[in-house]
Amino acid sequence: MTAPAPPPRPEGHGLLKGKTVLITAAAGTGIGFSVAERAVDEGARVMISDIHEGRLAAAAEKLAAKTGQAIPTQLCNVAKEDEVQGLVDAAVKNLGHVDVLVNNAGLGGTADVVDMTDDQWYAVMEISLTGTFRMMRAMLKHMLARKSGVIVNNASVLGWRAQKGQAHYAASKAGVMALTRCAAMEAAPSGVRINAVAPSLAMHEFLNRVTSDELLQELTAREAFGRAAETWEIANVIAFLASDYSSYMTGEIVSVSSQRA
Repeated sequence: MTAPAPPPRPEGHGLLKGKTVLITAAAGTGIGFSVAERAVDEGARVMISDIHEGRLAAAAEKLAAKTGQAIPTQLCNVAKEDEVQGLVDAAVKNLGHVDVLVNNAGLGGTADVVDMTDDQWYAVMEISLTGTFRMMRAMLKHMLARKSGVIVNNASVLGWRAQKGQAHYAASKAGVMALTRCAAMEAAPSGVRINAVAPSLAMHEFLNRVTSDELLQELTAREAFGRAAETWEIANVIAFLASDYSSYMTGEIVSVSSQRA
């Protein structure tokens, strides 16, 4: 049986009109760039960041073609505290203030626990979990002072579900979920909301490069629709969490998945 094709990508409806949005790891073809596209389509002013200079410039050029305006960018390695602070400062300077932070930076890999080195473990934790913590810590100082703001973190269904060879990645994403919940309780009295999405499988060029065809076929077969998500389908849910339509949601982890329970 042939898997159904993805639906058409929806038009914008002004969900983020008048908002300012900062997105990490927004270069290339992954979820981050799709979030930037969706934010623009929903009326936001955006700033994007990444560790890859060439791809970041190309992403900004594509977004500028849609908006007719220059898109501010900043190189940032979320494993470096000075670069994180520099990114937040640059975002406040370029955007005036930041209404929404989307923490998309993450790092994966495949290794069984018995073979995993300390370096493999720490590399994934440093970007996927500690990098998210650093960005939240820096941005919360800005948002708490304004008594306004939204943070959306990118977790994964592997924070709940087991998959061979993914112990480090799964542990980091479970950590992102716990971090989201605890920080949300701390920020709520100031009117700042913090939520996360947990995608199952979103297909993009980078995933194809780092994952075998056999594993991708196996993971796709688990999905109820018989296909991976389009990156914009994940971005749609992030836009909802960033918008005022989710004003009563905080500390929540929203699964963006068609996997059978």
